[in-house]
Amino acid sequence: MSTTNRPLRSGEWFGAEGRNGFIHRSWMRNQGFADDVFDGRPVIGIATTWSELTPCNAHLRDLAESVKRGVWESGGLPLEFPAMSLGEPLMRPTTMLYRNLLAMELEESVRANPLDGVVLLSGCDKTTPGLLMGAASVDLPTLMLTGGPMLNGKFRGQDIGSGTVVWRFTEEMRAGRMTAADCSEAEVGMSRSRGHCMTMGTASTMACVTEALGVQLPGAAAVPAVDSRRYALAHAAGRRIVAMVEQDQRLSSVLTRQAFENAVRVNAAIGGSTNAVVHLLAIAGRLGVPLSLEDFDTLTADVPMLVNLMPSGTYLMEDFAYAGGLPVVMKELAPLLHMDHVTVSGRSVAENVDGAQCWNRDVIGTMEEPFQPAGSGTVVLRGSLAPSGAVLKVSAASAHLLTHTGPALVFDRIEEYVVAADDPDLDVTPDTVIVVRNAGPRGYPGFPEVGNVPMPRRLLADGITDMVRISDARMSGTGYGTCILHVAPEASVGGPLALVRTGDLVAVDVATRRLDLLVDDAELAQRRSGWQPPKPVADRGWVRLYSEHVLQADSGADLDFLVGGSGSAVPRHSH
Repeated sequence: MSTTNRPLRSGEWFGAEGRNGFIHRSWMRNQGFADDVFDGRPVIGIATTWSELTPCNAHLRDLAESVKRGVWESGGLPLEFPAMSLGEPLMRPTTMLYRNLLAMELEESVRANPLDGVVLLSGCDKTTPGLLMGAASVDLPTLMLTGGPMLNGKFRGQDIGSGTVVWRFTEEMRAGRMTAADCSEAEVGMSRSRGHCMTMGTASTMACVTEALGVQLPGAAAVPAVDSRRYALAHAAGRRIVAMVEQDQRLSSVLTRQAFENAVRVNAAIGGSTNAVVHLLAIAGRLGVPLSLEDFDTLTADVPMLVNLMPSGTYLMEDFAYAGGLPVVMKELAPLLHMDHVTVSGRSVAENVDGAQCWNRDVIGTMEEPFQPAGSGTVVLRGSLAPSGAVLKVSAASAHLLTHTGPALVFDRIEEYVVAADDPDLDVTPDTVIVVRNAGPRGYPGFPEVGNVPMPRRLLADGITDMVRISDARMSGTGYGTCILHVAPEASVGGPLALVRTGDLVAVDVATRRLDLLVDDAELAQRRSGWQPPKPVADRGWVRLYSEHVLQADSGADLDFLVGGSGSAVPRHSH
């Protein structure tokens, strides 16, 4: 039973007298609950994105059982419910098209039901930000638990990383240096256990970022999915969410500007995915916390990369966990973080990481001896080609291409480029700048992960493995290469990217944060006068709603009418 003197939200349902109380309690009894579970104890919703169509999240039902154990033990009533599951490997055209739909569904499900607090179970890339965006708009006591990474992949005596090896090995096969049989053997060994990608891709990045935000318990990001300690964390999460309800520790008290600054800096230190940029902007937008694209550059200028994980480094998340995980990173970063920020643990960051020790300095470096120097994370480029900004992950790029001027080779659709890339006679050199457009939030639609476009076969055959590639798309967090992404405004809304023609010179200068189209204003004005916006991609359903209301990448690609929150009050009672 609740020990707080504050009325609980669920009491409006289960504590009601007369017909309403009869309805609410009676139908719940068909699940066999004992009489006293309706005595005023906190009701905890466990939102799970379990699905066999989302392999990264296929174990979350088991994890939910451990959460329930902790909730029951602490005097709460756990009620598990489903939320839309977004499986990166299978869903088309892209899970990013549905992130905002998941957020909307979760928000409405939580608000409409008799819940006092929520535990969010996520894993695959978009499930983590989608759940957190929706929960932020309701603002109940909320705790997140990601499902944990897979064990290291294995191939011929070597560790291989999910996603990263896919890009590398398929390029090797296209170049004739690996056979289909070789790749098939790697395929079998890559995903050996339950869990999400074990590289520092978007799933691992968002797990770390949410721990850095303070909405996961300390150490929760890195423990492998099949490690018993993952289930112990779930048990602890169940206990803690009941305490959070008792203390009325709402999500908005955790997700402050300080929390976002910590997360942005941690993302740089772990070599995190560029996708964290668009997700953090969207989450902050739900809370009214001021966070801008520029913050991802200015806040990270003095942050070295400490973590040596693929795709930027050598190791994988299993190694990261055994080395000490994110608490070690945050302890190293202490001079740059808000260590007094209070997290869902009920303790400050300083208290959370006080006992953290590093057990492998090859995996987690120090501020004095980092894996890569400051400035190796995500940078924000602006200029005539990207007035509202574009992003580049420096650690994934080639140093010799960070200052580059070359002729554009332009493709209006990613499908056109994929065909052309296999043409042995494609007119391309190492200096060429590949431009792929109409792949932004509105254009594709859905903002797909096609920005790390494959290298032209002709160059691969010559041993060239990287070139400048520019798009209004995103890139898989497991990907690599000198890929300039999230160009805003996107081509489909008339951004300058829509005006580029093959042969135009494009200049990149990362040191000065510039991305420019070297075409004079008069010529661009003439081109703009002849530009026509593309026809709508859908006339009904979610895709139409999304396309008409999605914001640009520099604003987080949320829907314009979902920015902000409505709180937990139910608009009206139907009984």
